[in-house]
Amino acid sequence: MQASEIKPHMEVIGADGVHVGTVDRVENQRIKLTKADSGQGAHAGHHHFVDLGLVADIDGGKVRLSSNAAVAVTFEEEQSGKAV
Repeated sequence: MQASEIKPHMEVIGADGVHVGTVDRVENQRIKLTKADSGQGAHAGHHHFVDLGLVADIDGGKVRLSSNAAVAVTFEEEQSGKAV
């Protein structure tokens, strides 16, 4: 998988097929998720990031992660690189 294959507006899904977010762009070896799909509560309203190391495949226009969605969101990061 090449980072250049990941395009804006692609859906990011867990290994279980559950929606994790929507790609805004790739930035510094991380997928920047759109604000609309970035967190809840205190984490809502700003971008979250997923490390490219979690990407298993690009499949049918979707970015598939190597872990289930519930686990993948625990690896989301803030812009600073800190865990959510």
